[in-house]
Amino acid sequence: MCDSSELLQGLKEKLCCCIDESKEKLRMLSQDIWSSPELAYEEHKAHDRLVEFFRQETGWKVDSHYKLQTAFRATWGPPESSEQGHVVNVGFLCEYDALPGIGHACGHNLIAEVGAAAAVGLKDVLEKTQNLPVKVQVTVLGTPAEEDGGGKIDLLNEGAFENMDVVFMAHPLQDNAPFLPLVAEHDVFIRYRGKASHASAYPWEGVNALDAAVLCYNNLSVLRQQMKPDWRVHGIIKHGGVKPNIIPDYTELEYYLRTPSRAELDLLKSKAERCFRSAAEATGCQVEVEYSKNAFDNLLRNRTLEDLYESNGKALGIEFTTDEEVLNNASGSTDFGNVTFAVPGIHPYFYIGSKALNHTEEYTVASGDDKAQFFTLRTAKALAMTALDVLLCPELLQRVKQEFTEAKLRDEGTLRGQSTGGQS
Repeated sequence: MCDSSELLQGLKEKLCCCIDESKEKLRMLSQDIWSSPELAYEEHKAHDRLVEFFRQETGWKVDSHYKLQTAFRATWGPPESSEQGHVVNVGFLCEYDALPGIGHACGHNLIAEVGAAAAVGLKDVLEKTQNLPVKVQVTVLGTPAEEDGGGKIDLLNEGAFENMDVVFMAHPLQDNAPFLPLVAEHDVFIRYRGKASHASAYPWEGVNALDAAVLCYNNLSVLRQQMKPDWRVHGIIKHGGVKPNIIPDYTELEYYLRTPSRAELDLLKSKAERCFRSAAEATGCQVEVEYSKNAFDNLLRNRTLEDLYESNGKALGIEFTTDEEVLNNASGSTDFGNVTFAVPGIHPYFYIGSKALNHTEEYTVASGDDKAQFFTLRTAKALAMTALDVLLCPELLQRVKQEFTEAKLRDEGTLRGQSTGGQS
């Protein structure tokens, strides 16, 4: 069918119409999530609202509380082990957790809407199309806790992505971009334990845990002189003592460690740990270093999918940024990066009608503004059109998978090189 561009274009037009027909339901879905912001792993209202949405749509099988309490799965089409032959499973991801204090300041309500809209539009056009070259299953995964914890990694560990062939999601930003170089990241908590004493009467009896925290902070600041330009270490002192006249016997810091690739992350961690432990040695404190359960990987690019998405986006009037500062600004991290090492996928960014910065109160307002709806649904159309391309042209899907395999092999080679030859 990929040889018939006229037929494919007709299906894409029908797909866009299907999404437009559901635009009011989709707007209400987004608004309901936006108006009740919930933190990681506590997204009960958002979860229930999305489950309700897909249960009200015809043809979907919905598994609520799928693998995680606030995750879900909605599927349409034959099962993966269908007797009808190989089934191509296309996945769309919904995020819906918010940020503490400022709500949906990263627009995850719109990510949920994009995933739902793209899946519904694709399903509606596929079920009306005869003689498809492949059997198709459309899967929607509700993935909690992107802002804190990494729900997608939890789901990966539980096998939720095992039967997917390709996966899509899109994230709101200030510009449209088919790809941004998101980085690998791991959270770490450093706790120092000393001995309390009166800070004026007999300070020599104390072991000062605040001194250890300050040394740790300064050690890391000095380390920056020898860090690669694109490495990032940033953190806070979460607990620094109780009163000035008591030698602090407990302090705690939290740091984020980031590198452009997961291959470099272990190298940075080994250097940072020397800073943590040397501060304890110098002050006589005990130290506990605890990493969060999930490390976020960088994104594994799939240029075939990116090019298809960009082509479809341009056909819909999307203007993609050419600003090199934006395109090369590797700063944020996402648990979708881990997904891209298990399944070919893309994570494009889309403008929502505002230049406000993410993680600000202004962006919270923008993500709930009706003005964002046009841009959100346009992005959903471009994602679903890209899914149509790879479904109706098996050669394209094969190219996507081949590129994925080759990129993984290159990354695994880099990881081995870091572990055997890298200096720490």
